[in-house]
Amino acid sequence: MTDPADDSARAVRLEAIVRGRVQGVGYRYFVLDEAERLGLVGWVANEPDGSVRCVAEGPRSQLARLEAALWGGPYAARVETVGVRWTPAGAGFGGFTIRAGGHTGD
Repeated sequence: MTDPADDSARAVRLEAIVRGRVQGVGYRYFVLDEAERLGLVGWVANEPDGSVRCVAEGPRSQLARLEAALWGGPYAARVETVGVRWTPAGAGFGGFTIRAGGHTGD
């Protein structure tokens, strides 16, 4: 049984904007694979400005692993920055998906 005082198991949300050479290199599929491997839910999408936006929910420990992976990406990617914001979980995603570019909400 999980200790209610243990915040590491409580679901939270990671919102990340990844900048660099991250479109046209399989970056979204890389994020999809990582998120599914880590048991996270949410989505990833290309943005009109050339960045990639990722919204993921799950245990903070698994989201921290995803955040670290975002800095790497697939072989052809060149990540310059990863801007991160942590918020409470709440969307109730059913899985992890790739969404159309410029997606504005949950």
